[in-house]
Amino acid sequence: MIRAGEKLREERLKKHLTLEEVSRATKIKESFLLAIEKGEYKKLPPATYAQGFVRNYAGFLGMPEQEILAIFRREYDEEKVVKVLPEGLLRKEEFPLKRFRLQQTTKLIIFVFIILVSYILFQYRYAIIDPPLTIDSPSEGAVVSSQTITVVGRTDSNASVFVNGDPASLDTNGNFKKVISVFTGKTTITIKVINYFGRETVVERSIEVK
Repeated sequence: MIRAGEKLREERLKKHLTLEEVSRATKIKESFLLAIEKGEYKKLPPATYAQGFVRNYAGFLGMPEQEILAIFRREYDEEKVVKVLPEGLLRKEEFPLKRFRLQQTTKLIIFVFIILVSYILFQYRYAIIDPPLTIDSPSEGAVVSSQTITVVGRTDSNASVFVNGDPASLDTNGNFKKVISVFTGKTTITIKVINYFGRETVVERSIEVK
């Protein structure tokens, strides 16, 4: 029984066409055309592409496509064909579904773990570092003419603030104001912040009262 490739080769030769000319017209590689003609199907891509090549080849030569394809399918044993991926033509080899799912699950677990650790570190950051403390007023070396001073600043909203030993109240954003009495002359105002981990930050402001 004559093979599909032999029929195609005979028709090509009848039309005085070279493999190069057929390749240029059909956009099929010469190596694939030659493999089809010789019946060397191990050198072809998977069945879907191989059948497309045979159909296009037969159609170009003016041969009955379905008849040639029927012969080709009988010859083509897909289970014994080694897949040779043409460069730039076929998609990359797919990963097994189980392996793909395992990779995705692993990535998700790692992502959740990173988020959890980041949240814990953020919540307990002041267990290892001193609480922040910013004093907006008075400034260092300020000269004032009043015997009452308003100390203004901000810190962690969960901390406790003391100005010259007296507690100051905090709002939800960690802002505080404390009015204190001072005496004429040079004086030092001590602001201390203590968080619930026992860590503290102290800032002193030296001012002069006239």
